[in-house]
Amino acid sequence: MNTRKQLLIGLTLGRRQPRVSVKDRQITLEEEYASSIKEQIEIAQQAERAKLDFLFKADYVVAHPTFMKKSKGIATDPTLLFSIISQYTEKIGLVTTASTSFVPPYLLARQLQSLQWLSGGRAGWNVVTSIEGFENFSYEERPTSKIRYEKAVECTRVVKQLWTSYPHKVITGEYSESSIEVLNHKGSHFAVKGPLNVISHPKGTPPLFQAGASDEGRAFAAANADAIFAATPELSVAIELRADLRSRAVVIGRHVDEIRLLPGCYFFVGNTKEEAEEMHRQAHAHITMEQKYNAAEELLRVSLREFALTDVITEETLPPLDSTIRSRTHSELLYLYIEKNHPTVEEILSRTEVMHSAHWVVVGTAEEVAKEIIRWYEADAIDGIIAVPGGSDISLTLFLEQVIPKLAEQGLFRNEYTGSTLREHLGMDTQYKGEDK
Repeated sequence: MNTRKQLLIGLTLGRRQPRVSVKDRQITLEEEYASSIKEQIEIAQQAERAKLDFLFKADYVVAHPTFMKKSKGIATDPTLLFSIISQYTEKIGLVTTASTSFVPPYLLARQLQSLQWLSGGRAGWNVVTSIEGFENFSYEERPTSKIRYEKAVECTRVVKQLWTSYPHKVITGEYSESSIEVLNHKGSHFAVKGPLNVISHPKGTPPLFQAGASDEGRAFAAANADAIFAATPELSVAIELRADLRSRAVVIGRHVDEIRLLPGCYFFVGNTKEEAEEMHRQAHAHITMEQKYNAAEELLRVSLREFALTDVITEETLPPLDSTIRSRTHSELLYLYIEKNHPTVEEILSRTEVMHSAHWVVVGTAEEVAKEIIRWYEADAIDGIIAVPGGSDISLTLFLEQVIPKLAEQGLFRNEYTGSTLREHLGMDTQYKGEDK
């Protein structure tokens, strides 16, 4: 078996099942919102009982019709939500999402440092550059990927400087006030005087997470991220991405094992294989052929309606990829699949990228799901997973209460927490001391 360290496992936080409408239940919106928060807390506590490394919450700054319908209009800023959850949990990490395209570095640093204090050192930051929502932040159009990542590099650097600009040891008298750092930063996108008015946390700064498989995204992740979320629907995609990120990190002087690839694992776990497959079917039953065609054509910029379902699509059919594509990562994955497999139109329309998720989909019993995770681990494709619940409450419970223990039995996951901060869960403060990079 692979001799690398234990898997890192995080859970995407979301509502267990679609809720009955307020109108049908004759309850108030306030009651529905309170119920939603309570449910998020319960899931967080359930994940902590399973000894997971962290919880993750995505963020959306647009009123997207599909998302709003699914959530019934109930959405909470993830950093504020984790501030609440931090008071009902003790060990599990809390990875919030915030965009460098929309939030200035001083405010980002202040919010995340505050969450670090509220949680006792369990905060993490998922750094995103965003692909939508720009019209809500005084942009006339979405900047190119290159510009968004240039801004992200500068913003992240300033945030990290602000986190340490007011050392906590000044308060205890161990450092003099001259240790407080006035940044006087003036860059291409931001001007920040500093210091931050929230002092540094004695257990260190929040770890950085990032997702993005474009060339700009990979370069940013290799230089800045402590863990990388990824859309890797196939084993070969994960193997290539992990190897590339590790190679890039070494070139710029980072330790190879500082790069931790955590693909999204969209799981459907049942007591039987048939039960899991039915969960998967039901989860996608609402997606119409029209929606599939629209999604595929948005990613490929080719009208598949002109072809029969049995027609084969090759790379010659596709226009070149460019920066105008909304989600370049998903497009690249679908392009790669077509280049390798020459699929039919019907096969393309059934792809996870088209079905609104480019994640690795795992369907089966707890034993089958655990075996599949181990298979990817032993193939050097992953350092862990970001678990994305699919199906019913049963699926999540089986994952936490049966899949996780099976991984622990193989020595690939903990039975008990050995630390109380997210940095400790990631091994950031001890793993590389004294080692040559």
